Amino acid sequence: MNLYLRLLKYVRPYILRLTVALICTAIAQGTNLYIPTILGKLIDNVLINKDFASLNFVAISVIVVMLLQGIFLYGQTYFMAYVAQKVVIDLRRTIYQHLQRLSIVFFENRQTGAIMSYITNDVNALQTALVDNVVDLVGQSVILIGSVAYMFYIDWKLALLTFLSFPFILQAIKISGKKLRVKSRILQERAADITAFLQESIMSIKVIQSFVRESYELHRFDRENDNNFRAQIKTVQVSAVITPIVNILSALGVVAIIWFGGREVIHGEITSGALFAFIALATNLSNPVKRLSNDYGNIQKALAAAQRVFDIIDTKPDIKNLPGVSPLPPIKGQVDFNNITFEYKPNEPVLSELSFTAKPGQMVALVGPSGSGKTTIANLIPRFYDPASGRITIDGFNIRQVTLESLRNQIGIVPQETTLFNGTVYQNILYGNLDATKEQVLAAAKAANAHEFIIAMPEGYETQIGERGTLLSGGQRQRICIARAILKNPRILILDEATSALDTESEALVQQALDKLMVGRTSFVIAHRLSTVRQANLILVMEKGHIVEQGTHSSLMKLGGLYSKLYNTQFKKNNNEDLG
Repeated sequence: MNLYLRLLKYVRPYILRLTVALICTAIAQGTNLYIPTILGKLIDNVLINKDFASLNFVAISVIVVMLLQGIFLYGQTYFMAYVAQKVVIDLRRTIYQHLQRLSIVFFENRQTGAIMSYITNDVNALQTALVDNVVDLVGQSVILIGSVAYMFYIDWKLALLTFLSFPFILQAIKISGKKLRVKSRILQERAADITAFLQESIMSIKVIQSFVRESYELHRFDRENDNNFRAQIKTVQVSAVITPIVNILSALGVVAIIWFGGREVIHGEITSGALFAFIALATNLSNPVKRLSNDYGNIQKALAAAQRVFDIIDTKPDIKNLPGVSPLPPIKGQVDFNNITFEYKPNEPVLSELSFTAKPGQMVALVGPSGSGKTTIANLIPRFYDPASGRITIDGFNIRQVTLESLRNQIGIVPQETTLFNGTVYQNILYGNLDATKEQVLAAAKAANAHEFIIAMPEGYETQIGERGTLLSGGQRQRICIARAILKNPRILILDEATSALDTESEALVQQALDKLMVGRTSFVIAHRLSTVRQANLILVMEKGHIVEQGTHSSLMKLGGLYSKLYNTQFKKNNNEDLG
C-alpha cells in the first residue's frame, strides 16, 4: 500500500483529469447495471403481461443507455491514457535526472543494460497499474457495489446466500497476490538481465565477430532467455491458480441462487423476472470479483517494478554537494594534494599519503606502471571520487567545500576512449559550451586541427557521426574531443593517455592540438609514451600508489631511477621497431 500510495503521488498534478476519467468510468460501468433490470421488466411486463408499450420502452431505453455508455467510455479511455502517459514521462524524467546525480561508483557496479531496464521495462510495467488496473478497479467496484445493492433490494435472503463464498474468494486472492509480487520482482530482474546482455553484446559486436564467437554468444543469450522464460512461467502459474478458484466458488454461489430462487418462484415469493434479474446481477457480481482478482495480481506485478524504480530513486549519491558550500570562483589553477589516501575497497589503499603541488599553467605528467594510481589521481581532481583521508585544494579552496558544478565547470577532460554523441560534428563540439557562437565553434575546431577534415566531409559541420562517433577515425574523434575541450576553456586540463591508441600520423596531429590546448592551463597528462612528456614542468613517477620520483625529464634521467629505466626501455623498443 505504501508503494502504491507513493506511486499515486505522481498522479497528483493531474488529479482533475483523473477525476473526470474516474467519473466517466463509474458512469460507463454503471450503465451495465441497467441491463439486468430491464431484462426483468421484459420478462414480467412484456413476455408474461403482453404489454406492447413496455416493449417499446425497453427497446428505446437500451439504445439510449448504450449511446451514453459509448460517450463515457471514450472519456474514460482518453483521460486515463493522458494521465498514465504523463505519469510515466514524469517517472522516467525523475529516474534519469537522479541517475545524472549518482556517483561514478554506482555505474561501475552495475551493467548499463540493467540501468536502462529501470527506465524502460520497469516504468512500462507501472503504466499497466496506472491505466488498465485503476480503470478496472473503479469500473468493477461500481458494478460490484451496484449489483450488491440491487440484489438486496430484490431479495435479501438470496443476497446473503450469495456472499457465503466471498471470504474464501478474498483469502485466495490475498495469498496468490503476495506470491505473485515476489515472482514478478524476479521476472523484472530477468528482463533486466536480457536488456543488459543485449546492450553488452551489441556494443561488442566487432569483438564477437573477430573471434568468431557468434555461436557462443547465442548460447549465452539462450541461457538468459531460458531464465526469463522460467521466471515468466512461475509467474503465470501463480496467476493462473486464482481464476479457477474464483470460478468454482462463484459457480457454487450461482447454483445455490438458482435452487433457492427457483423454490421462491414456485412458492410465489418473487416473480420470474425478479429471479432472472437477480441471476443476471449475480453473474455481474462474479465477473467483477474475477476481474478484481486479476487486477490485484497485476498491481502486485507492477509494485514489484515500482520497488525496483524507487530503490533507484532512493539511492543516495556518494559524491554530492555538502550543506552550505559555495561556488568555486574563477581560478588560476594551482592544485595541491595533501596526504591523500584513497581506496576502492576497504583496507586496500590505491594511493597512500600522497602529496604534491601543481602550479598554475604547469604541465604535470603522471607516469608509471599500470595500476600505480595515475588515473585515480586524475579522477580525484573533479571529485569523481572522494579520498579516504587528506585534502585536495585548488587555489587554496578545499574541493569538498565548493559546489560540484562550479568545480567541474573549470576542469576539462580529454579521455583515452573518446565519448561522442549520436549527432552532428557541430553539436558534439558545441557540447563544450552550449552558449558558444558559431565562430567560436569553428575557432575551436581550427585550434584542434579538426577544421580541415570536417569541411571535407559531405555535409561539413552538419555531418552525422553515428553512435559514439563510429563514422570517424580514431584521430578524428580525438580531435573533436579536443575541440570540445578548447570550447569549454577550462583552467585545469586532464589528458588521460589521449594519443596512446592512435597511429603515428594521427598522433602528431592530435599532439599539436593538445600542445595548443595546454598553453596557459594547469595540465595533468597521464602518459603511456614517455616521449610525449619530455617538456613537462613536473613529472610524477608513480609506483604502487606512491610518488617514488619527481622532477623534470632531464633531472629524472640523471637520477637513473624508475623513470630512466622506463624511458630507456621504450626508447630501445622504438628504435628496434624503426630498424625493423
